[in-house]
Amino acid sequence: MWRRAAVAAGRGLPGMAGRRWRSGSLTVCAPRTVSPHGLCLHSPERAAAERAPRIYTRTGDAGFSSTFTGERRPKGDRIFEALGATDELSSAIGLAGEFSSEKGHTFVDQLHKVQCMLQDVGSNIATPLSSAREAHLKRTSFSEKPILELEQWIDSYSEQLPPLRAFILPVGAACAPHFLGVALVVPLVQAGEADPNVAKYLNRLSDYLFVLARYAAMKEGKEEKIYIKPEP
Repeated sequence: MWRRAAVAAGRGLPGMAGRRWRSGSLTVCAPRTVSPHGLCLHSPERAAAERAPRIYTRTGDAGFSSTFTGERRPKGDRIFEALGATDELSSAIGLAGEFSSEKGHTFVDQLHKVQCMLQDVGSNIATPLSSAREAHLKRTSFSEKPILELEQWIDSYSEQLPPLRAFILPVGAACAPHFLGVALVVPLVQAGEADPNVAKYLNRLSDYLFVLARYAAMKEGKEEKIYIKPEP
């Protein structure tokens, strides 16, 4: 006890700098082994910090990346192209959510939920069915429930909008990259590499974003941009 008390008081012990004592599960460090933040350099917390994953791994420097199933594929593989498009869509929706929040729109929480669902979409895409085991499928399965939720949102906003009497131009920052995402995911589904519900969700999401853009424009008092046939 006297040794621990001396260390705790910051006095240390002659000839004991850099050493530590253990009592049960408690590790007590001499003053020189304590970080500026008060973290014992030999503590479990320190060890956990050293094990924390880094942002960079260097494993893709040669032009290959891993799927969730452990496959190594070229970075230009259609799986990674679809993942990239999904990430771009999520970023665009996040930006649209920020703008919508500034305008006081009430659907911002829906956009945040869509971003969360796109994380699940990405997990499914990153798990090619041709190499997935049961444990993989259990963690990355994609159900029909979020598709039905999108349809409910679409119907709710559509009831508040004037009927479409002409083609209108897409508006809103969240719309542009989405159609590319659909185009890249559909071949994966057709090849049996991704869950069909993923393609259905993305397809329904394009309808939701279109209707939501109309709804936002209406709430902000903006006039819809109608397609006008160019003069010959």
